[in-house]
Amino acid sequence: MDKLTEIMAHKRREIAPLVRPVYAAELAELNHRLPRPPSFAAALRRSDRKLAIISEIKRRSPSAGDIKAGASALAQARAYRAAGASALSILTDTEFFGGTLADLIEVAADFSQNPPAIPALRKDFMVHPIQVVQAREAGASAILIIVRALDDGEITALHTAAQAAGLDALFEIHNEDELDRAVMHRAKIIGVNNRDLAIFKTDIGLSERLIPLFPKDVIAVSESGFTSGADAARARACGAHALLVGESLMRAPDPAALISAFQTA
Repeated sequence: MDKLTEIMAHKRREIAPLVRPVYAAELAELNHRLPRPPSFAAALRRSDRKLAIISEIKRRSPSAGDIKAGASALAQARAYRAAGASALSILTDTEFFGGTLADLIEVAADFSQNPPAIPALRKDFMVHPIQVVQAREAGASAILIIVRALDDGEITALHTAAQAAGLDALFEIHNEDELDRAVMHRAKIIGVNNRDLAIFKTDIGLSERLIPLFPKDVIAVSESGFTSGADAARARACGAHALLVGESLMRAPDPAALISAFQTA
């Protein structure tokens, strides 16, 4: 069993007690009742043509172990915002990444009360629309859809639920077949995960191969493996609009300097 398969199996068991029918009317009511979150998609198309940086809050990972154990999600989010991050990625998986849904709730509530707010992606292993309900209630602006981990029916259910709830969806891919599937589902934001979630090998060359194949109207995100401006320049050159960066920013003594290096590459 590869690591992604293990994680997805655990996630399905984890949410099983919560699973229930989620109807479009419920999602529409939720979207109408709750304050509208800032647009994730809009934040990734910067008017100054700099790379948008999606800064990730990640305490640990299966590949790296502890990255910044015990880190305050709110303190990290505030530091990222002050450093010029365009958006946040907040890991809410507890078992493998040390995050919680409470992290997202705390950050979104604080940013709503103390502007400016920047959008947050709920970074988790999404398998059922009930997780979309959770994301919208927590204040997320977007959810993650990992194409290789889901069948087409599950992708349709998640994407439809996200749209009804007023959320964007980041479709994550790792090869040409997954790109074709994301396009078939009319993805507006597609991210190439340069880290193979099956074996946790990272290669920015994957974005260089796949992003040029994206439809021109799709927002292109390159995810993982960025440690320097030179890395970011490779992603920009192949057409990326945004980078998703976690481990290097969590470890950085000066996240602002690293974000600036990425943006100006």
